[in-house]
Amino acid sequence: MDLHRHLEHTALSPTLTITDIDRLVTEARQYNFLGICVPPYWVKRAKREIGQDAITLVTVVGFPLGYNLTETKLDEISRALDHGANEIDVVWNISAFKTGMPWTKVEIAKCAKACHGRQALLKVIIETAYLSESEIREACALCADAGADFVKTSTGFAPAGAKLEHIQLMRSVLPPAVGIKASGGIKTRDQALQLISAGADRIGTSSAVAMISTVS
Repeated sequence: MDLHRHLEHTALSPTLTITDIDRLVTEARQYNFLGICVPPYWVKRAKREIGQDAITLVTVVGFPLGYNLTETKLDEISRALDHGANEIDVVWNISAFKTGMPWTKVEIAKCAKACHGRQALLKVIIETAYLSESEIREACALCADAGADFVKTSTGFAPAGAKLEHIQLMRSVLPPAVGIKASGGIKTRDQALQLISAGADRIGTSSAVAMISTVS
């Protein structure tokens, strides 16, 4: 398996500097990673450093809690795409979902339309650490129906990240056309490979270089 092409080399720490962003791009180029995931503030810089290289540029919206106004998320998406992002990882409104509000699905549909109208992909972060198994099933069905391209496990800021059983559950619910991004606490090559075998299409991790440097 070519693990490199499943990896999104991620840097979302609040202490990031421009040096960290430039190194992220350099490492993605050196190790042929699928892409990088950076905070919105650094999208323009990362895009400039990527240049014409085939490195997917991902950023986050509504991060990390998700209960921003929909209008705020849409504005974030627009600005991120203007600055060169190829894919958007939006934190859905867990608060609205837990309340049973239909607006949860409407918001995702609006975000999907905003991305697809600009030839960008939308990943929806459902934060599995806060959901029961039945809620994960419901969340996946909702995201797929609303037009999400991927469903993503975690922000990395919740009490737990990607779990094998959650990936298996998500894959059993989602249609084949909707991908899964596993993220949160993924530190080793073996862990990444197990998640991919369970159904994950992408791995978001800050340990990408260590993973591909390790022979399992």
